[in-house]
Amino acid sequence: MKALYAKLPTLVDGRIRAIAVVSFVVQTLIIATGGAVRLTGSGLGCPTWPLCTDASLIATPEMGIHGAIEFGNRLLSIIVGIVAVLAVVLLLRLRAQRRDLFVPAVILLVGTVLQGFIGGISVRVQLDPSVVGVHFAISVVLVVVASILVYRAYLGRRGERAAPSWLLVVTHVTSLAVAVTVVVGILTTGSGPHAGDAASDRNGLDPELLQHIHSWPAYVTVALSLVVLVGAVRSGRAVLRWSAVALLAVEVLQVVVGISQARLGLPPLLVGIHMVLACLLASAMAWVVLSLRTSTPSSRGLSTPPHGVS
Repeated sequence: MKALYAKLPTLVDGRIRAIAVVSFVVQTLIIATGGAVRLTGSGLGCPTWPLCTDASLIATPEMGIHGAIEFGNRLLSIIVGIVAVLAVVLLLRLRAQRRDLFVPAVILLVGTVLQGFIGGISVRVQLDPSVVGVHFAISVVLVVVASILVYRAYLGRRGERAAPSWLLVVTHVTSLAVAVTVVVGILTTGSGPHAGDAASDRNGLDPELLQHIHSWPAYVTVALSLVVLVGAVRSGRAVLRWSAVALLAVEVLQVVVGISQARLGLPPLLVGIHMVLACLLASAMAWVVLSLRTSTPSSRGLSTPPHGVS
């Protein structure tokens, strides 16, 4: 055990950067597969938890495609958990020097375990929309945390403020608008036709009205993001500028998909894309917020920063 511990990284090397990226990828991918479960009506493909049936851990041939889709999502959640454990282990020797990396890794591990239990509860309550909504909201938070892990692994720990006060205020107001947009989107989905199972209840809200309400904070977010982009360009910081560009690009794509799915009667594929884009939107917003400060490499716990990063 001591020999293995001795081989763990003492600075942020390729292993840690790789596990950070993999963490982000699997946290995003589990949202995509979870969306597939819901949008194909496979939410109760495995009708119980933690077993797939009362007598079987895995899906049986008799359960058909719905059982296979739901069980596949459960298998991926195990992989997400393994990745989270590996991230914590790789950062053990850096837990004091790089708490900005170790703490997000621990949050990802705890959150992944929590998600497993909430997913199980959602099955046992027949996909109650409030539980499913909480399940998705936590997934968005975990994607954001994974984004922070990637940012810190590549660009270093938090440094001094590198943006004017007005830009900080506008950016944080934009992040609030993003949060409101996501929450209203969850309520909208909970009122719509994609319950995960034909027998599952909806939240009882008017889906058509909520679609309009959902668009309001989305448009506010786009308008504010344009202001953030102007400030980012004027700041001269490359990482802030490109983060703002990515944020606005995701928003524009999200608006196009959102309008299209509403006019086409909520086709499952577009709804699924909309779900994944919501997580990427939150991720891009996190990068913009992080970019408001410089990133300072430490003398121990971070290798040479990428060339050209200010």
